Amino acid sequence: MQLTYDPRRKTAHLRLREIAGVQVEAVRLNDEVKIDLSPDGTVYGMELLNAKAELRACDHGRFVLVDEVAGSRIEAPLPELT
Repeated sequence: MQLTYDPRRKTAHLRLREIAGVQVEAVRLNDEVKIDLSPDGTVYGMELLNAKAELRACDHGRFVLVDEVAGSRIEAPLPELT
């Protein structure tokens, strides 16, 4: 899994799977989110179109990963987004 940010377009992309060799369609859910789907419905990624605002909307600008089964929580500050 990889999260990338493009400051020129102010977009972020969360890649869940490699797209190499797979045909995906970007489905726009709303003005803020696109989902990359394969014909069988597999999600390959998600794009945040207003990422600067969306990534800072909660958790005080921190990336939070929670394992609900183990009860563990990892937090990392997000870099300043231009």
